[in-house]
Amino acid sequence: MSLCAECFTRATTRDTTSTCSRSQAGGACDCGDSNVMRESGFCRRHQIKSSSNIPCVPKDLLMMSEFVLPRFIFCLIQYLREGYNEPAADVPSEKDLSKVLQLLEPQISFLEDLTKMGGAMRSVLTQVLTNQQNYKDLTSGLGENTCAKKSHEKYLIALKSSGLTYPEDKLVYGIQEPSAGTSTLAVQGFAGATGTLGQLDSSDEEDQDGSQGLGKRKRVKLSSSTKDQSIMDVLKHKSFLEELLFWTIKYEFPQKMVTFLLNMLPDQEYKVAFTKTFVQHYAFIMKTLKKSHESDTMSNRIVHISVQLFSNEELARQVTEECQLLDIMVTVLLYMMESCLIKSELQDEENSLHVVVNCGEALLKNNTYWPLVSDFINILSHQSVAKKFLEDHGLLVTWMNFVSFFQGMNLNKRELNEHVEFESQTYYAAFAAELEACAQPMWGLLSHCKVRETQEYTRNVVRYCLEALQDWFDAINFVDEPAPNQVTFHLPLHRYYAMFLSKAVKCQELDLDSVLPDQEMLMKLMIHPLQIQASLAEIHSNMWVRNGLQIKGQAMTYVQSHFCNSMIDPDIYLLQVCASRLDPDYFISSVFERFKVVDLLTMASQHQNTVLDAEHERSMLEGALTFLVILLSLRLHLGMSDDEILRAEMVAQLCMNDRTHSSLLDLIPENPNPKSGIIPGSYSFESVLSAVADFKAPVFEPGGSMQQGMYTPKAEVWDQEFDPVMVILRTVYRRDVQSAMDRYTAFLKQNGKFPGNPWPPYKKRTPLHPSYKGLMRLLHCKTLHIVLFTLLYKILMDHQNLSEHVLCMVLYLIELGLENSADEESDEEASVCGPERCHDSWFPGSNLVANMRHFINYVRVRVPETAPEVKRDSPASTSSDSLGSLQSSRRPKVLQRENSGTAQVFSLVAERRKKFQEIINRSSNEANQVVRPKTSSKWSAPGSAPQLTTAILEIKESILSLLIKLHHKLSGKQNSYYPPWLDDIEILIQPEIPKYSHGDGITAVERILLKAALQSRMNKRIIEEICRKVTPPVPPRKVTAAEKKTLDKEERRQKARERQQKLLAEFASRQKSFMETAMDVDSPENDIPMEITTAEPQVSEAVYDCVICGQSGPSSEDRPTGLVVLLQASSVLGQCRDNTEPKKLPITEEEQIYPWDTCAAVHDVRLSLLQRYFKDSSCLLAVSIGWEGGVYVQTCGHTLHIDCHKSYMESLRNDQVLQGFSVDKGEFTCPLCRQFANSVLPCYPGSNMENNLWHRPSNKSLQDLIKEVEELQGRPGAFPSETNLSKEMESVMKDIKNTTQKKYRDYSKTPGSPDNDFLFMYSVARTNLELELIHRGGNLCSGGASTAGKRSCLNQLFHVLALHMRLYSIDSEFNPWRKLTQLEEMNSQLGNEEQQPEVPILYHDVTSLLLIQILMMPQPLRKDHFTCIVKVLFALLYTQALAALSVKCNEEDRSAWKHTGALKKNTCDAEKSYKVLLSFVISELSKGKLYHEEGAQECAMVSPIAWSSESMEKYLQDFCLPFLRITSLLQHHLFGEDLPSCQEEEEFSVLSSCLGLLPTFYQTEHPFISASCLDWPVPAFDIIAQWCSEINSFTERHAEQGKALLIQESRWKLPHLLQLPENYNTIFQYYHRKTCSVCTKVPKDPAVCLVCGTFVCLKGLCCKQQSYCECVLHSQNCGAGTGIFLLVNASVIIIIRGHRFCLWGSVYLDAHGEEDRDLRRGKPLYICKERYKVLEQQWISHTFDHINKRWGPHYNGL
Repeated sequence: MSLCAECFTRATTRDTTSTCSRSQAGGACDCGDSNVMRESGFCRRHQIKSSSNIPCVPKDLLMMSEFVLPRFIFCLIQYLREGYNEPAADVPSEKDLSKVLQLLEPQISFLEDLTKMGGAMRSVLTQVLTNQQNYKDLTSGLGENTCAKKSHEKYLIALKSSGLTYPEDKLVYGIQEPSAGTSTLAVQGFAGATGTLGQLDSSDEEDQDGSQGLGKRKRVKLSSSTKDQSIMDVLKHKSFLEELLFWTIKYEFPQKMVTFLLNMLPDQEYKVAFTKTFVQHYAFIMKTLKKSHESDTMSNRIVHISVQLFSNEELARQVTEECQLLDIMVTVLLYMMESCLIKSELQDEENSLHVVVNCGEALLKNNTYWPLVSDFINILSHQSVAKKFLEDHGLLVTWMNFVSFFQGMNLNKRELNEHVEFESQTYYAAFAAELEACAQPMWGLLSHCKVRETQEYTRNVVRYCLEALQDWFDAINFVDEPAPNQVTFHLPLHRYYAMFLSKAVKCQELDLDSVLPDQEMLMKLMIHPLQIQASLAEIHSNMWVRNGLQIKGQAMTYVQSHFCNSMIDPDIYLLQVCASRLDPDYFISSVFERFKVVDLLTMASQHQNTVLDAEHERSMLEGALTFLVILLSLRLHLGMSDDEILRAEMVAQLCMNDRTHSSLLDLIPENPNPKSGIIPGSYSFESVLSAVADFKAPVFEPGGSMQQGMYTPKAEVWDQEFDPVMVILRTVYRRDVQSAMDRYTAFLKQNGKFPGNPWPPYKKRTPLHPSYKGLMRLLHCKTLHIVLFTLLYKILMDHQNLSEHVLCMVLYLIELGLENSADEESDEEASVCGPERCHDSWFPGSNLVANMRHFINYVRVRVPETAPEVKRDSPASTSSDSLGSLQSSRRPKVLQRENSGTAQVFSLVAERRKKFQEIINRSSNEANQVVRPKTSSKWSAPGSAPQLTTAILEIKESILSLLIKLHHKLSGKQNSYYPPWLDDIEILIQPEIPKYSHGDGITAVERILLKAALQSRMNKRIIEEICRKVTPPVPPRKVTAAEKKTLDKEERRQKARERQQKLLAEFASRQKSFMETAMDVDSPENDIPMEITTAEPQVSEAVYDCVICGQSGPSSEDRPTGLVVLLQASSVLGQCRDNTEPKKLPITEEEQIYPWDTCAAVHDVRLSLLQRYFKDSSCLLAVSIGWEGGVYVQTCGHTLHIDCHKSYMESLRNDQVLQGFSVDKGEFTCPLCRQFANSVLPCYPGSNMENNLWHRPSNKSLQDLIKEVEELQGRPGAFPSETNLSKEMESVMKDIKNTTQKKYRDYSKTPGSPDNDFLFMYSVARTNLELELIHRGGNLCSGGASTAGKRSCLNQLFHVLALHMRLYSIDSEFNPWRKLTQLEEMNSQLGNEEQQPEVPILYHDVTSLLLIQILMMPQPLRKDHFTCIVKVLFALLYTQALAALSVKCNEEDRSAWKHTGALKKNTCDAEKSYKVLLSFVISELSKGKLYHEEGAQECAMVSPIAWSSESMEKYLQDFCLPFLRITSLLQHHLFGEDLPSCQEEEEFSVLSSCLGLLPTFYQTEHPFISASCLDWPVPAFDIIAQWCSEINSFTERHAEQGKALLIQESRWKLPHLLQLPENYNTIFQYYHRKTCSVCTKVPKDPAVCLVCGTFVCLKGLCCKQQSYCECVLHSQNCGAGTGIFLLVNASVIIIIRGHRFCLWGSVYLDAHGEEDRDLRRGKPLYICKERYKVLEQQWISHTFDHINKRWGPHYNGL
């Protein structure tokens, strides 16, 4: 069903779980068509039944179109005829075709536009396209027009070359007419061509080759007078529509034509005509598809058409009746597959007559058959069509013939010597082919066989299926033994048979025996499925290892969720049916023979296995027992209801691992047909899920990995429903079974239910359906009891190759037998004494309850001569040829019986052969006399190996006694078992045996013994007797040399394991401590910070550890140490806004984002304004850059020697392993913590003692310190001599410069000016300080060191920057320090008028001045000099705050303040009163024209609030706070002083006292006044007057600009990504149709920048500039190399970082907390705010490189 977006959104009722997949190929909207969808689902527009009121279109309005359109369409067809040239290779060159199509694009687009004009125009088009007369007149080519003739000839040539005939040519291929007496269905040899199938194309050489070696394969001949002469070959066009479709196919379905043909579908008349035409061309479509080079694209387009035609049941029924749709489809499929048949090598290679498809052919490898099969499945979903198919015997025969092509395909032969040279990957094609071409049509048919009335259909299918199977057995010459070392996983005929049997019993109440074949056929049927089960065990035992990985792939695919219910489940079910009807001894012995473990089942401690290596024996035995447990426990087709099945499947999947909702939907084997009942997402699925599982919401792990919403099993599910059998059946990887057991163990421990290591729990099964009761006979047959007895004995005697798993399975089978025993023995006494019960040498009867107590005294075994048993003398009571003495506990009479051959080694095989023989020969006499020799057997005949000898073992045990001894062994105590009923007789009267039991082997044995006692008084008595005999201590056995060797080996292994555990534990604890100290990617704030430079005060010099060579030592001039750092350009700072209102992503045309209020834009405007009016070099000292494209430096904290680093880089360069980074660009990962890095920052050598001296406060006055600072700055900074350290410092500086683009470094009007470098260097320091402040949340209230502080390396960075900045000396006249600390003569200001003036000091950015002053000082810096600089700059900052405040207020406030402050000017603390200072600033600035401009501009700046003294104080503090924060951070890094934590309102006072601005006696004063921090270097009023005069001289000319420059916005809010809408659909609907602003096209992959909201084309070549695609280009412009984009069509976020990119994940999740990448599942998606916060955090903290691991190069192509 397809809907347009409008109808989908307008639909009134829609299930919340509905999914929509978005098609790019167009189509017709089915809304309003009640044949396709229910009326309740129609949208509001289509629900209105208004057809009666629609006015008719006037005739004359349509006349013109009726006249013009036939000629227009004929013209189009002529172009198509002309353009088509048949090339020699029979494949038209794609270039020619696309050229023709390009030419015709306007015409086809015109037709497409006509279809959009509505119903009236569509009906005209329908008339034109289907009118046969018009077509005949225009296209016949009979007139005089030579052009028309020529085009008609071309058309005929095109028909001929396609292997089609035009009926008028009278070219009829060799079609055999049915003879008079032939019935509808005639099966005959392949000698002639076959009826409607016609002959294979004469032009299609491939097909002819395919038919050569088909031998005597049976073929079907469909004969019916109503059918066309040849489906495959004849094609006659009678209308434009038919020829138009012909050319559409010929041109391989051009998209435009497909869209036109689909857009016409709303017209009902057209729909019918087009469907018939499509069916008529079906064979031709198949031929074209087979030859196509672009079969994928073509397949999609075919299905786009056919799904719209065949989804309509009424239409499908009509076409089936009128056009033989089913015949055509089946025939076409059969023909298609015939082109790639090969001879089957299964069983009898030489004489096999069976043919199978060749999975290596392109047809199967590329799934070329998919569209045809898909159509077939689609029409079978309609009941009326499916019934027609099931009633037509001829069709069923043909279809079984088709299915048999896949029977036994992709045969695997086990490699025994060499490893296979070339691993074929054809297996996936084979699995896909069976699933799609065989299984899915089967499920379609099964969905219509649900009620009793449909019994006949099932009988038909079963009948023809069995016939096909019999033919298959004959064709491969199968007798009774499968060929060794061969396996095929593909038995579709077996599976058809099994599934229809299951359906017959479950839904149609058919008697099972009425549809079962005879015993011989059943024996044959079970062989191949059983062979697959044995091969699975062999593959998992690594016996097929020489066949390569692909064989494991096959074993996994066979049980994988999409395939299991069409493969392993029917196979197991078929084996269950065979087991329930065949002799149980025969079946059990067959199983052990197939699994090759018969030789292992001997009482002897040593044996020889002729077919299996010793190393594989254990796993094969485990495999055989596990298979038996599955066979006997599984009830999927034997009585479970659909809901029970769903619940069991769900529990099994959840027990293996927690699952997401979608993976659960995917993993639960679901009937592939949509009408099967269990629809994914249906009520039953959700209700079962909520009953068995709890939802865990999506969480985040500190490492940054994002979890999705998960479902985890409820406690009661673990307690009562965990089913290991189901888990084993459904696991693709064996580790999942272990995972389920580990989770089960953890649950039991956690809930205190069982402390030890539990065994898989025993679970009571659903009752069997009466038809399958015979299955339980397997548990009550002597052969199985012998096997169980033998294995119990071997486990007790510690024989080799037996594991706990074997014991677990043995006990499980015994318990199953007790649970499913026949009615309890009525008269136990009588049951033992009857002589007929003792006809066998092992057990008297076949009931497990009775056989459990039966004692076996002696057993004769065949053993190798070296075995220890040989040396024993045989006891007197046995004769040499007796098999063993049997003793009943009640009657000690010895019964002896002659028997040829050995006791039980070969009895299994002999037993099986004998039974088979009896059935084949139908005569028991012959069967007893002759055991038929086998030709292909690898088994050695009994006694043939000369080195075997006979020994007699004394056993004297029964199953019960073995179990009791086993209990002692498992518990490690003698006499540990005590019958519980002796203490509490109630246990026997009212047994409370739970349906579900936890525990280990000991509890399992106790449970079995209790059940045995419950079922028989005799067993109870014997158990008591055995327990009364106090078992003597087991005598120490003599240990043979061989055993000693194995024991030593075991001991050594155990010790090695313990050592390994110890080492692992030690390693884990080391790793943990390392993680705690070093890995700080997202660690909590309160971690201990890593001190990089400041060590303990008593250490004389900082010591560094090199993480490469492991040596410790100081950094020296000759061998410097460096910090591993990552340099990256960042524009995060530039995204700060002064507005708290978050910016939203635009989702309508009206919403737009303008970046005028960002920090970067404001600073940019300010700099250009300054450069307009002031001297360039002075401007570049008055501001900072780096808001966009600033360089951020971060470290993981690890150090290494620089020479070690160079050799490390060299080794990376030579390493050919694909890395996610570019070594040539200097990138590497830290050798210790593997964090991404791209440079090394040298550590400056210096002692800590020296540092401490600098920290000491001196008592010098401020004036003295000011002079010292000036003097120190005046000293020229000579670059140190050519040492290794200086070279590294130079190279790292180069790296820092190269990190960002030139446009973010060069702001000078004169290119290459040294002022640029100077500005860039101190701005790097500013960028790092500002970013650290942002990482701390924008303030320093929290104090301490943050995670960002730990990543910071400002100390080392300062040394590098200072060293380079000291090379540029500022001319002392222009040094801002003088302007700040000295009064100048007024006349010096009146300089040269022509020159641009310097920037007035009040326009300078104070933080920039701070960095300039500090970096111009020799390093390391003294603390008192630092404080001196801060004090001087604070005075300037405060004056700036006052000036800004004066501009912000209105004229009345200004005059009031001017007046009140002037009165206090002469008081003692006038210099520390903001009112006095403000009044002075106002009076000084009033001398210029700053306040004169009254008008609109001023109103905008003037703040509307009335200023109180509190609000003024708050304004001044807010103005100064950013400077104080940066300064405090700088002090923290330079001098290692801690940052105090405080409340937000106290931040100003705490920071100012921390910086030494606030004298101690002021600190307690309340309320706090910011002006008390002032310490003026020279008289305040003088210096302020000097600063204000500079402003006045500027405002004389430019008052407006002067005012704008004074008001600096310093209160920036933290940067944020754009706010996204709640529902993803709003983004998708707006952006997926939006046109790109650059190329004005709708992009194929639209993307949106989440930083600025720009819409870009991902990978769009249309918007490429200088080889850079748009996303890469935008990431450089918007984020200086970092881009965060939301891919609109995929809901995924992609990160671009420099030359690499990674998929980050999605921030939109569905209702179950899951991503929907590529919108494949079509679920409604909602924003996950936590994820978005994480994304934003990674962007702000610049940790994308560290947290996201999967990076790849983008080569500028995004």
